[in-house]
Amino acid sequence: MKAEGFPMAKIAFIGLGVMGYPMAGHLKNRGGHSVTVFNRTNAKAKAWAEEFGGVAADTPAQAAKDADFVFCCVGNDDDLRSVTTAKDGAFETLSPNAVFIDNTTASAEVARELDRAATAKGAHFLDAPVSGGQAGAENGVLTVMCGGEDSVFERAKPVIESYARMVGLMGPVGAGQLTKMMNQICIAGLVQGLAEALHFGTQAGLDIEKVVDVISKGAAGSWQMENRHKSMAAGQYDFGFAVDWMRKDLDIVLTEARRNGSNLPVTALVDQFYAEVQAMGGNRWDTSSLLARLNKKAD
Repeated sequence: MKAEGFPMAKIAFIGLGVMGYPMAGHLKNRGGHSVTVFNRTNAKAKAWAEEFGGVAADTPAQAAKDADFVFCCVGNDDDLRSVTTAKDGAFETLSPNAVFIDNTTASAEVARELDRAATAKGAHFLDAPVSGGQAGAENGVLTVMCGGEDSVFERAKPVIESYARMVGLMGPVGAGQLTKMMNQICIAGLVQGLAEALHFGTQAGLDIEKVVDVISKGAAGSWQMENRHKSMAAGQYDFGFAVDWMRKDLDIVLTEARRNGSNLPVTALVDQFYAEVQAMGGNRWDTSSLLARLNKKAD
């Protein structure tokens, strides 16, 4: 259903991974917009078009042509450049006054780079990384952290809300990515703390479910505890955000920390713990698999 009082827009969406696929669907169905999609695997774009009634484009440039808003959700900085400023990229056809909204978790540096490229085309740019994972994308309840100009943000916000429950402007271009870095710093420390607590409790012979039922209601409670303690205790790590993706994000965090002089000892340590999980074959396990590392060391 289209947002009340907001006109239908012509939208392009580039990148139909586990996040982008449902996000583009919400723009079409919940937002009521006209959506053209591009994905490197064209069959996936065609499958999306068949499912949601949109259009599949052969290149990012074709998808972005005449679009009011161009969304992007890909893997990293290099992926972003390949679908924007490279040959057949979206910026080849980006219309004057169009808004390019990047949902990728990437560096603040590439956000500023793409903002300059968009400005040169007479267009606008928002870096808008998301939090909430695959479930948040599928349910249309993501948190979106934006960087850009106030007027551009206000124009784009009703469209972004098609797949979000919280959309905030954090500051100028790059501020959205810096906010997402803070988000990942918090998550890394929280998951390690939860993993250590569950490991400790198991080694001590406690009933984990009883303990969590009590401590989750106090100061130790967190989303991670509420949503991951059962699967962690069962040694199941097939839920949500993969270790490979977290290491990519933490590399962005630590690179920015070196640039701005931040001291992040816990984040750097947890990053190395995730490297050990990768060495165990846990590249595609979810981030709660830090517990598997601790249990292995105790064996």
